[in-house]
Amino acid sequence: MPAMTRILRSTVAVLGALAFAGCHSLDVVDLNNPGLESLEQTPTAVGVNTAATGLLVGLRTGVAEPNGWVALLGAMGREGFNLNTNSDPRYVKEMLVGPLDPGDFGSSFWAVAYANIRNSVILLHAVDGVAGLSAPEKDGIRGFAKTIQALELLNVILTRDANGAVIDVDRSPTGAPGVIATKADVYTRINALLDEGRTNLQAAGPAFSFQLGSGFSGFDTPASFIKVNRAIRARAAIYNNDFAGALSALGGSFLDTGAPLSTGVYHIFSTGSGDATNNILQGAPVIRANPSLITGAQLRVGGQPDLRVTTKIVTGDPGTGTSGTATFTSDKHFTIYPTNSSPVAIIRNEELILLRAEANLGLNNIPQALVDLNFIRTNSGGLPPYAGAVTAAAVLNELLYNKRYSLLWEGGFSWLDYRHYNKLTTLDRLVTGGTFFTKMPFPTNECLARNPAPTQGCSPEVGQ
Repeated sequence: MPAMTRILRSTVAVLGALAFAGCHSLDVVDLNNPGLESLEQTPTAVGVNTAATGLLVGLRTGVAEPNGWVALLGAMGREGFNLNTNSDPRYVKEMLVGPLDPGDFGSSFWAVAYANIRNSVILLHAVDGVAGLSAPEKDGIRGFAKTIQALELLNVILTRDANGAVIDVDRSPTGAPGVIATKADVYTRINALLDEGRTNLQAAGPAFSFQLGSGFSGFDTPASFIKVNRAIRARAAIYNNDFAGALSALGGSFLDTGAPLSTGVYHIFSTGSGDATNNILQGAPVIRANPSLITGAQLRVGGQPDLRVTTKIVTGDPGTGTSGTATFTSDKHFTIYPTNSSPVAIIRNEELILLRAEANLGLNNIPQALVDLNFIRTNSGGLPPYAGAVTAAAVLNELLYNKRYSLLWEGGFSWLDYRHYNKLTTLDRLVTGGTFFTKMPFPTNECLARNPAPTQGCSPEVGQ
């Protein structure tokens, strides 16, 4: 059995003891579980290290499921779809037409993120009092935990946007829930966590006391993990329109035009007993790509489509999803994840180069933005250099095109990016009554826990 598989299997047991949906969600496991009590009351070095590795298990939860992060956000950005509407019409009816229901798919990606955030809070408290770890080793755990907590919080606010999120997470699960903070305050908290995490990592020793596994190969020491921390800091800055901050963070990241575009950190899956598999894989009978990705692709010299199309999508058996008057048919299949063990990127070099282009464009450094855009066009897309209008509006469209095709079916980036620039309605609606959503609601349980309920985020999102 591979070492990382053994680590993940043992860690899943710990997570079962630790995880519960934070912020007063009603999805709470047995709080009398001895694993949780021991970590909170009598932590050991082994338990703390296992819990640190366990944050990666929590982070990947729901990423590569048919109703998970890649698939649902991918549908909202019209990248691809789950056409299994015979057994679950929500894949078309809710995600493409709406409304997004607080008690249904619309509430996704809240409870699982806060469960892992809560795990990180427990871990941070435990590491303060644990024996058997050196001060630098403790700082390594703190820096890692704060980075993962920030990434989970970023995922929450990316889905909730103007609805806000909870940042007061260090509370008793039986007490009053934390207030819903504004979007601006959430980003302030994310930035603080990442900056604190970098400081902790700088004070850490030459190695972590816990294992990160093959998904973090090359970034599995405190010094190298700082580059991941800065990469996430840059992503957060871009979505918060802090373009100068993004450039600063990218300077400390692993961005490198001399390295493979695939360089980065990944969620790892396997078919080993007790581990998680990638369930949005190539050949999945209900997963289809949007045919407009083919027709909308730019052409290489010679007339062939963008390499990012021909290497990521093939023609296969057709499939149709129907819900009411909404019907969608596609014979286009993704080839991005060939097997159940295929990894899914958390963040990689290609995105960082595009983020630098985006930051320069946001600062009106258009010529510098085009340097990176042309690098991606030629090296990833096989396209000739950009020859369109050199205006902010035209180059923004070129940026969005490249982010869509470079990061296709990896993390809902089409939805996030086109929404960021108020351009969702420039995408094809695909179905009769097709709707675009700018944010997701809070789960029903989260609203019921508050009196009065938040003024926004507790009603279905009707979209536009």
